Amino acid sequence: MPRTTSRALGALAASAVAVLALSSCSASTGGGGSDGDVTLSYAIWDENQKPAMEDIAAAFTKENPNVTVDVQVTPYKEYFTKLQTAATGGSAADVFWMNGPNFPLYASNGQLAPLDDGGIDAADYPQGLIDLYTYDGKLYGAPRDFDTVALWYNKALFDAAGVEYPSADWTWDDFTAAAAKLTDPAKGQFGVAASQYGQENFYNSIAQAGGEVISADGTKSGYASPEALAGIELWTDLIAAGSSPTAEQMTDTNPEDFFLSGKVAMFQNGSWAAIAYADNADIGDIVDVAPLPAGVEGNQSVIHGVGNVANAKSAHLAEAKAFAEFASGEQAAKIQAETGTVIPAFTGMQQAWVDALPQYDLQVYIDALDNAVPYPVSKNTSAWTSIESEVLSQVWSGAMTPKEGLQDLADQMQAALDAEQE
Repeated sequence: MPRTTSRALGALAASAVAVLALSSCSASTGGGGSDGDVTLSYAIWDENQKPAMEDIAAAFTKENPNVTVDVQVTPYKEYFTKLQTAATGGSAADVFWMNGPNFPLYASNGQLAPLDDGGIDAADYPQGLIDLYTYDGKLYGAPRDFDTVALWYNKALFDAAGVEYPSADWTWDDFTAAAAKLTDPAKGQFGVAASQYGQENFYNSIAQAGGEVISADGTKSGYASPEALAGIELWTDLIAAGSSPTAEQMTDTNPEDFFLSGKVAMFQNGSWAAIAYADNADIGDIVDVAPLPAGVEGNQSVIHGVGNVANAKSAHLAEAKAFAEFASGEQAAKIQAETGTVIPAFTGMQQAWVDALPQYDLQVYIDALDNAVPYPVSKNTSAWTSIESEVLSQVWSGAMTPKEGLQDLADQMQAALDAEQE
């Protein structure tokens, strides 16, 4: 789930439109079609993707001249907080991005309009994404993209240190050894940013160690296992060894910013990062991407995908549903792919995304599908991810040992999961 993902979107400029994005003209009463001109609000969280979304909006207007779509950005860090407030008050955008962890909550509360009575053909999308956005037998989200995770690296820093570039057969040992060689305290340079990021980092390494964050049915925590401990210690050991900035340093400075400024040689990131890095004048020409290093069970990546959803309380519900479907359809997928924006979920459009940025080995993201694992979710994912964040921040800072922290996390997470079943 891009945080921009994942995490460094322009705070002031984007924040200025945040309230508009989630509480704009999509009114509080439900309804069907509308006569005359209609303006739909479309809420997204990634500034890097706004140009492509505007192209998609323009293509929809070309086919529907009476409908204009206003694309509005709220930074991911604030997006779901504002969305929850706006949706509860009936003033959320007409169409908005949704992710897997938050989807069940909105679907179960009747805040999303079903889309399977329209023109969506489930066969056009990976079944896993159709399943992700289906609730109680109805499809509420049109799969827009999918993302996997890979290892970005700074070729200039590797060359200067005389270290070979990451390869497809890299293991955790190769990864940690390279990180040590690429670390130069005199220059304030680190081998890797061992950030406390689930999707980009430890969700993958837990799977690579043979563990799981949550059971497949979303009812049991996997954090008490030795495999989960190994997956967490991969990252905390890098910090302890000095191969990564400390937790405090990564709190003061966004971990990705270390990579963007040339102070970190390696950074795991999702496929959404490709276009952002390509457009970055400082690193665009000196970075490339490789498969994740493998643990004892392989180099599994988490897979996730964003869905387009329609606000069930939109004053222009028919148009909102039509745009949600269009924005995930073949024409929209082609725009996303050919601009290198994201990997489209629409079947057959992935290669165009790879070809859009030939300077990078983006095929590694497509290849990661072969052994990808689902993003961990439950009925109310946010109830335990808040616990996860709080406890792991103590582990990352060294206030708790990984073993102590994971047992505490497992206990608290299980209590939250049990409460979901009541």
